[in-house]
Amino acid sequence: MFRNLARFICTFINLFYLLLFDNFHIPLYTLCIMKLEYTNVESSGYTTVFNVLKNEFHLSDRLILKLKKEKQIYINGTPTHVRKEIASGDIITVDISFTEESENIVPTKMDLDILYEDDCFLIINKGANTPVHPSINHFEDTLSNGVKYYFENIGLKRKIRPVNRLDKDTSGIVIFAKNEYIQECLTHQMKAGIFNKEYLALVTGTLEESPLTLVKNIKRKTESIIERCVSDDEDSEYAETIFETIKEYDGYSLIKCILKTGRTHQIRVHTSYLGHSILGDTLYGKASDLISRQALHAYKVRFIHPVTKEMIEITCDLPEDMKKLLT
Repeated sequence: MFRNLARFICTFINLFYLLLFDNFHIPLYTLCIMKLEYTNVESSGYTTVFNVLKNEFHLSDRLILKLKKEKQIYINGTPTHVRKEIASGDIITVDISFTEESENIVPTKMDLDILYEDDCFLIINKGANTPVHPSINHFEDTLSNGVKYYFENIGLKRKIRPVNRLDKDTSGIVIFAKNEYIQECLTHQMKAGIFNKEYLALVTGTLEESPLTLVKNIKRKTESIIERCVSDDEDSEYAETIFETIKEYDGYSLIKCILKTGRTHQIRVHTSYLGHSILGDTLYGKASDLISRQALHAYKVRFIHPVTKEMIEITCDLPEDMKKLLT
């Protein structure tokens, strides 16, 4: 009941802002109440709260420690400890919407192209030439800085938790989890192969085969801290990419790339290995007169919502610098 009432208030506030400010853009209020609940049954075999936390909610030990510290674990509405014995009919609840801080990230106002948002995550279409994470050379101009500003502006105190990562000059979909539980769930889906990521790329020449499944291990080059390469060495990591030609042009092709694994620079390394490097990729190919960065765009994600269990599919259009090469 409280959640429905809160959502009604949230909707009213949003409508009020829209009517008051008309076309003036302000971030809309976002409600973030996250509770996991389980009613124990005799056949479960669970004897303690800890059994439920691990086997029903699949919480990591680190998150359980945080929940203990924040006193956000309940049995029948009363705060409890993880070793508490439980009986049939007991209701175990975990509140994972507690306040967090990201003190190491500076808030920076920027226009965010928000594709989707709910209580669990924020999904953004990242432009090219924008890093996801702050670094020595990019301390205030990253997507994380923009998300920090956005969260603060809507009164949401959360750590900045990007679930997937894109290179600075790769455009497209980036997901930010609003709490550690959601981040863990989506990361687990990635490792289990449930989380689907698809890219569009412009590559030199024409693929000899389509569709094409390439399985080639990847490792970091010995002399470099950035560059990766295909390798059969024992310390290399399994990498699998599916390529499909969408359309051929004069000297280059538009292809779809489906990642089955998520190695650093995987698509860039695999296309280079095939002899069809991405247009404008100066690390694994060469500069191009057609585009000033690697022509790679993360255009689709598909995954299971950790709370509603619904299938979520998000897509975003190609940016203009790639789109103009398709005419």
